Amino acid sequence: MPHPTLHYHPLSSYCHKLLIALDELGVEVDKRLLNLGDPAQREAFLALWPLGKMPLLEDQGRVMAETSIIIEHLQRRHAPSGRALIPADPEQALEVRLWDRLFDQYVMTPMQAFTADLLRPEAQRDPLNVAQAREALLKSYALIDRHLQGRRWVAADGFSMADCAAAPALFYAVTYVPLPEDHARLAAYFERLMDRPSVARTVDQARPFFQFYPGRAGLARRFFEPQGR
Repeated sequence: MPHPTLHYHPLSSYCHKLLIALDELGVEVDKRLLNLGDPAQREAFLALWPLGKMPLLEDQGRVMAETSIIIEHLQRRHAPSGRALIPADPEQALEVRLWDRLFDQYVMTPMQAFTADLLRPEAQRDPLNVAQAREALLKSYALIDRHLQGRRWVAADGFSMADCAAAPALFYAVTYVPLPEDHARLAAYFERLMDRPSVARTVDQARPFFQFYPGRAGLARRFFEPQGR
């Protein structure tokens, strides 16, 4: 049986989420690097998924979008026995799905507002929108720090889909809004995420592309060393 095909880009935060999950689940895919700046690739990709959002999975003629749905599909259909990111217990599964959504909506989304603003011509930038995104991130940081009391991972009893979402969301968010000094639990959690082998491998794969990341000035030198230094 052929492997599923993954359309992705190594810089994309949502692609990071899925790449981490693939590593954790032990699932092999055929990776297709997607360059939406190439007209032919863009046209072909839009024919598959008119919304044009990555990552996208093709599996036996089925086109699947949205990282959380893709991860659940891969766990059900392709992961070896004993490898899971969504627990079998219904209550624990709900907690994982909740924190997965919270990281996507309240960390990843405001983080992307900073990137989108930097990609605009200077005359079209929106300082109010950036200020609101900063405030949203700070509120989310406080919520997560409080929630992490007594926890190693963010949901259920172990590393889960919620942590797959947390790693890229926080990795990129802190390049724009650093973690406040009084959020010690969140800072320790961030380090645990960065030390996780699946996360470290995903970050390593992205290193050659960080030079193109609009927020690269905020990347720690352990992740990105600008040329000429």
